[in-house]
Amino acid sequence: MKIVIVGPGAMGCLFAAFFAKKKQAEVWVLDKDARRAKRLRDSGITIEGTSGSFKVKVDITARPQDIKACDLVILCVKSYDTETAVKTIGPFLGQDSNVLTLQNGLGNIEMISEIVGRDRVVGGITSHGATLISEGHTYHAGTGDTIIGRIDGTFTVAMRHIREVMNRAGISTRLTKDVNGVIWSKLIINAGINALTAITRLPNGRLIELPETREIVSMAVTEAVRVAKKKRIKLIYDDPIQKVESVCRATEQNLSSMLQDLMKKKRTEIDFINGAIVRQAKSLNIPSPANTILADLVKTMEQGYAPEKTA
Repeated sequence: MKIVIVGPGAMGCLFAAFFAKKKQAEVWVLDKDARRAKRLRDSGITIEGTSGSFKVKVDITARPQDIKACDLVILCVKSYDTETAVKTIGPFLGQDSNVLTLQNGLGNIEMISEIVGRDRVVGGITSHGATLISEGHTYHAGTGDTIIGRIDGTFTVAMRHIREVMNRAGISTRLTKDVNGVIWSKLIINAGINALTAITRLPNGRLIELPETREIVSMAVTEAVRVAKKKRIKLIYDDPIQKVESVCRATEQNLSSMLQDLMKKKRTEIDFINGAIVRQAKSLNIPSPANTILADLVKTMEQGYAPEKTA
């Protein structure tokens, strides 16, 4: 299998390194920055953390025409860069190529489908935690399942092949017939944690140790669950608040990706997480004051430093 990973961020580097180390696929990374691509091509990708410490060389380019036809494209860019990124993959998108998104938030599958066609798109989530220490240097903070599926709920031969290759590379992966429910399940967790950690500058675990932040977490999650129920979305856990609190405990020292973005003065994915819940709630006439305030505060903080666009 030939795999192209779009975006050399924390997760992009982590997945590229896993595939390259296990030699389960021919791996390329597409970067939008030609100078960075050359540096990474020369220096390789370094991984530290829960999966051990190792370094691998990977083919990295900023020229889509260098890659040729592939079997799988994995999008590892921020949600606000999805449309731009997908428009660059044409030169190596073969007749039978699939596009996999494991990105945060809502709307990515729909955006990708509009450009490449719904039949090519596979969506899902990953529970791996990764932090970019520096260019091409990722700290692997934690492992977990990766769940993938198609919007129509079918299991194709290509999907099974993707699952097998990912599992052999050390990325524990399973298939689902309800990818929308899986994506919403992660969205609700992110809505309860990410924005509040970004605003308070607290690690995940502190949110449930302090009564004030624990209450806000509960409010944001409860609003999101009301929207999911109204849309008849089936979540993959029975007690959403208990689930979010268990994630906080399991990742107690972790700094959420949104907090990392604000600390680095980068644009966040707030519009695709709490902001998406607010938009969905409005369309259903459901109040969402907690998510509205969280989204507005993060956007205000962004405007305070005029974040640059990132890969």
